[in-house]
Amino acid sequence: MSLLAILYQLVPESPILAAYNLDDRPDLNYQAPSIQSGKPRVLASLDRKSGGTWLGVNQHGLLVGATKRRKYMSAAPTRSRTKLCRELLRCSGARRALDMAMTELETGLYDGVNFIIADFDNGWAVHGGADIEAQPLTEGLSVIGNGDLDDTRDERVGMAQRLLTLQTLDSPVKFLAVASKVFARSPSPPGRPTMVRREPQLATISSTLIALGKKPRDAIYQFADGAPDEVRYEDYSPFLRDILSRGLRESRSRAKA
Repeated sequence: MSLLAILYQLVPESPILAAYNLDDRPDLNYQAPSIQSGKPRVLASLDRKSGGTWLGVNQHGLLVGATKRRKYMSAAPTRSRTKLCRELLRCSGARRALDMAMTELETGLYDGVNFIIADFDNGWAVHGGADIEAQPLTEGLSVIGNGDLDDTRDERVGMAQRLLTLQTLDSPVKFLAVASKVFARSPSPPGRPTMVRREPQLATISSTLIALGKKPRDAIYQFADGAPDEVRYEDYSPFLRDILSRGLRESRSRAKA
């Protein structure tokens, strides 16, 4: 399943640093990251079929990322997790997105899912399994896969934590450099935890690196359209800087009104 790491509120100039590997069926077709119309503006890679997403950032600096989670359901789910992720990205901040996520997941109409919801001020991991619960993000590194946040039973989560903390992550450049190598680590032998998956029915189909700073010009968004051990990260930072600048201008205009 997908894997998301977030370094939260530890680096002053970039309170949100994230790395994400999307694992899904190899035949699924996702668009390259693009700015979505409407308000607020959102930068995300969309599923061409459903129109939903597993990861995105909006003009207010809100990051929402989702991973699949194991969950027993007596009936087939009727609502889309990726569409919910896209709806959460329409919120003005993390608190509103958290409230929406909890309300929606408590309907019981979604398959298992985890959300990371974070802006500069607040952040949570939402566990949408048999029980719906929110866990505040603490300062530092957190990793989530298809279980709980920092799940000690998940060998892949543990591997990511170990590899990411071999060096001091004290700047956005350092985090992105280390994360780009860790999340591009080629598949391990069968039976061992691996960062990149390459299986007939489940593979790493994209990878994303994000740095959100207080200044829009410092924001970074890099995307590999495929397994990152085979495909290079391309730079989509101008798109992210554009929407964050828009958000800052609108915020200043409201303050003057």
